Amino acid sequence: MTRFAVGIDLGTTHCALAVAPLEGAGAPEVMGVPQLVAPGEVEARSLLPSFLYFAHESEGAQALPWDADRRFVVGEHARARGADAPARVIASAKSWLSHPTVDRRAGILPLGAPDDIEKISPVETSWRYLEHLSEAFDARYGGGDAALANQEVVVTVPASFDASARELTVEAALAAGIEKLTLLEEPQAALYAWVLAMGDAWRKEVHPGDVVLVIDVGGGTTDFSAIHAVDRDGTLELVRVAVGDHILLGGDNMDLALAHLVRQKLEGEGKAVDRWQQASLVHACRAAKEQLLSSASLAAAPNGTLTLATTRGIYYLPDNGERWEASNAVGGGAPSGGFSYVGMTTDEQGVAVPADTSLHEVWMTSDGGASWAPATSITPGN
Repeated sequence: MTRFAVGIDLGTTHCALAVAPLEGAGAPEVMGVPQLVAPGEVEARSLLPSFLYFAHESEGAQALPWDADRRFVVGEHARARGADAPARVIASAKSWLSHPTVDRRAGILPLGAPDDIEKISPVETSWRYLEHLSEAFDARYGGGDAALANQEVVVTVPASFDASARELTVEAALAAGIEKLTLLEEPQAALYAWVLAMGDAWRKEVHPGDVVLVIDVGGGTTDFSAIHAVDRDGTLELVRVAVGDHILLGGDNMDLALAHLVRQKLEGEGKAVDRWQQASLVHACRAAKEQLLSSASLAAAPNGTLTLATTRGIYYLPDNGERWEASNAVGGGAPSGGFSYVGMTTDEQGVAVPADTSLHEVWMTSDGGASWAPATSITPGN
């Protein structure tokens, strides 16, 4: 007997599970997923980080409420171990599912790990994430008729996943005991969620003939889907008509770029960085990025800081909001109205401007107003 409709986001960096009863008026609920968040500490969280850690034998069992003898970790604690034991951590397995140059059923992860560390395939890694969600679901709802294996389950995948990657996702789900399975493209899932949140009001926003472009920037991929609003016998339907190329670009790339910058600075100070230290840097930069972007202090946009790479001068904002255009450079044209002093830059320090300032609103002079130039860049600051 099927009692629930279940949705699973099998993400590159996080997984999540939502459930809704098929009978009654219950709304969909994001289920808290019990997971190890520190050694010996289990906590239910709305997101299950897509990381797997193979514990050293000296660490003992990695016990969960449904498995006291488990030897590996999925979730928050696995992610945290990436900074100090990267050779034992698998991350971004979903990106490998769509990688055509490797055998995705072969034991290749953790990539480059020493021989004494267990290696599994991208498919098995995905299976273990889904298995953890399935076990958590059964622990919550009691198994039997309520077991996840008996429910209608929707798993989201990138719209740009090819047939092979979709087949491997199904294979991982079947291995986790999920048989009543439907795959749903992630941008379509996002649009359906918007429609649900809008209620009937969405029909006032989208009209027959409209094409909605959904852009999904995820942890490992960026998806573009064009969805056409079609009038069929008086009913407005949403039909996906085009999908962008498979682009392996997402949050992982931010982490790699940050780690590369840190490595450059360390090497500039004469400090060598080996392969595993670089891997640790990537995990540490990811943690720093997430902590920064989730900080309550950044709930509102900070003031901007005008930062000049090559030009020093005195900066002004025209009182009438006049923009600096290329034509202003002819004859050294000054702002036509009054203007307010912003500040003077040095080689080391920029000047603060209001957070909603456009770059083209800021004017600079270095010769007492005889000639003017535009500001060159604005970067966030406090």
